[in-house]
Amino acid sequence: MSKISIMSEDLSNKIAAGEVVEKTMNVVKELVENSIDAKAGSIRIDLKDSGVLEIKVIDDGIGMDKDDALLCFERHATSKLHNINDLFNIASLGFRGEALPSIASVSKVILKTSNGKVGTTVKINGGVLESVEGSDIRRGTSITVSNLFYNTPVRLKYLRSLYAELANITEYVNKMALAYPNIKFILTNNDKELLNTDGSGNLLKVINSIYGLAVTKKMIEIDGENNDFHIMGYTSYPEINKSNRNNITILVNNRVIKNYDVIKTIHECYHTFMAQDKYPITVLNILADPFLIDVNVHPTKMDVKFSKLDDLKELITNTITKKLKETLLIQEGVINTDFVMDKIEKTEIKEAYYNPPVEEVTLNFEVHDDNQLYLDSGIKDEKKAKINFDEREELIPVHEVKIKPIKPIGACHGTYIIGENEDGIYIIDQHAAAERINYEKCYKAILSHSKNIIDLLVPITIELPSNEYIILKKHFDILDRLGFVYEEFGVNTIVIRSHPVWLPDYALNEAIRKIIDIIVTEEDFSELKFSDRISMTMACKMSIKGNDAITLADMEYLLNKLVQTDNPYTCPHGRPTIISYTKYDLEKMFKRALD
Repeated sequence: MSKISIMSEDLSNKIAAGEVVEKTMNVVKELVENSIDAKAGSIRIDLKDSGVLEIKVIDDGIGMDKDDALLCFERHATSKLHNINDLFNIASLGFRGEALPSIASVSKVILKTSNGKVGTTVKINGGVLESVEGSDIRRGTSITVSNLFYNTPVRLKYLRSLYAELANITEYVNKMALAYPNIKFILTNNDKELLNTDGSGNLLKVINSIYGLAVTKKMIEIDGENNDFHIMGYTSYPEINKSNRNNITILVNNRVIKNYDVIKTIHECYHTFMAQDKYPITVLNILADPFLIDVNVHPTKMDVKFSKLDDLKELITNTITKKLKETLLIQEGVINTDFVMDKIEKTEIKEAYYNPPVEEVTLNFEVHDDNQLYLDSGIKDEKKAKINFDEREELIPVHEVKIKPIKPIGACHGTYIIGENEDGIYIIDQHAAAERINYEKCYKAILSHSKNIIDLLVPITIELPSNEYIILKKHFDILDRLGFVYEEFGVNTIVIRSHPVWLPDYALNEAIRKIIDIIVTEEDFSELKFSDRISMTMACKMSIKGNDAITLADMEYLLNKLVQTDNPYTCPHGRPTIISYTKYDLEKMFKRALD
């Protein structure tokens, strides 16, 4: 007797449902994508108990006739693929023909649809067709999925809490609204409205509906292209960030996807602009020839493979980095949202972008005659804290910046410099500002492979455990590149006889040991990443600290050096260096100006 048999269609659909329908969000995803493929201009999603009890999706798309209404519940029935060539040129969101039969096999489904000529109602219970009737001829489709997983209790048991299921659905619908700002999305749960977009095509208005006006004001337009890809969308100022990557929305030809490489690339663009454990709010739509992408990786169609991924990453890096450098990123002490909505409303729909205007001013800087800056420290013995701003090196080229000259007028709490100009007042963190200056100085010195060194009167001897010394010996070329003069001495010991000029001589021994620690523990010896890590470490040690008393002349010198940096807005760790209060904000707080 044969042991092998072909499984029934009902059983195969339930197995497929395990891949396609894992939670309530998957049902919403498949139904919404069908509505979009049906050219809907409005989609309404009504939930009961986070979709566990009922999910209802209503659209005004092209609808179906009676034959298609029945055929759509057959496995592998689809209107999107007709031959093998179509598989490599997928433009629709759905194409497998598995979603509806899989959903119907584990729930109760009522489908009402009309193409404007004939209306049809189809009722299916657990994959079994119960009835087919006529209905009204309002063009569009309404599909109701109730009692999800009622006939597969094991899967029902592993659904998460109602709050978690609702959060997943809301996150997905938000992303779809961002992907299709020209479609009106309405989401409700137990008759409570969670999202309502206007479908005007203005992406910034959708961002406002989801994140609020304060975030909307702090979004930067992204628009770039190369021979194969065109990227467009918005990304947030560094001060607007989240503790996870869920708010980075990646779209490929308006399809919501998840791609770790793209998310990592966006995150790396914000290096030194924000803390490493923070992520920006980003909406990035990648437009490409369907031939360059493969969406047929997983039944959920969320995973996508790219051809020419390196070219795409380079485009994203260049575009976002350029925008961050061009944008005035001083944090506002008071977020002024006046008139922002008026500007959003006036955004041209064809661009769907809004970019706040900023005034660009070129500064003229004065260079102090003194080659070193000595600051009074808070140490009891009143020793001087030496901060190395060595003018013997070539100054960072003066470039056009958007910060008007700031005149220091004092300090508070021994840590924050208070400055002013005709636009308002500024609060500057003296340690963060000095860190940024010293970071860029060290970073550029390392990458320049400068051979400017200082001979030590007393050589520094460093002894390491044998395992660490073996690694260090393997990477002696790094010490050579940094500008150290050294020699091996005895067993597992190295003697440093000269060091590069950018090292702080007041903490030299500690700094050299820290560099060696980085060398023996670093896994990625990319020159840029390695130089960045050393520069961040050295900058922290070289910089003035909080509660270090400094004079007005020192403050002025520090501010002039800060605005010459490539990124004067944050320290290397991503903390803000400067916060502003505009003159209008001050007058508003003191009731001198009316709202």
